[in-house]
Amino acid sequence: FVWQKALMSQRPNILICGTPGTGKTTTAEAVAQQAGYNHINVGQWVAEKGLHSGWDEEFNCWTIDEDKVCDAMEDVMAEGGNIVDHHGCEFFPERWFDLVLVLQADNTVLYNRLEKRGYNAHKIQENVECEIMMVILEEARENYKENIVRTLPSNTVEQLEANVTQIVTWIREQARMQ
Repeated sequence: FVWQKALMSQRPNILICGTPGTGKTTTAEAVAQQAGYNHINVGQWVAEKGLHSGWDEEFNCWTIDEDKVCDAMEDVMAEGGNIVDHHGCEFFPERWFDLVLVLQADNTVLYNRLEKRGYNAHKIQENVECEIMMVILEEARENYKENIVRTLPSNTVEQLEANVTQIVTWIREQARMQ
């Protein structure tokens, strides 16, 4: 990867986003562990810290309160050294991230992963259609500078491991440049 941030004053923040089932949390956990960074699983924060406006029965998940999430994350993000893991990316302030990674998976792989999670048919269909239409990638491109948005394939364990290695290598290169 060749990514650059003009003037980083601290360790970079990275957003790993993508349709549910693309491997965001697994990737983010591995990168954070190997790089010594903080992993922020936004969905987990929403549940644990009450950063929602209630339960969505149709999709069987919390309805995220974006303002509460941003308020809760502001100070942590200002410190740098965070790997943020969330399916979407459109509501985070652009200034927070030095790199935005969109994980993508083939539709059959994604379908099988969501089915194994016990998602209902409607939720699986919505998420697979989201992946087909590249909704998350489009959100990233609309909300962040082109030079910091990258896509990574996430179909196999080998791809996941290669992605983690690439991201950790980039983090270490950024540290040497400071």
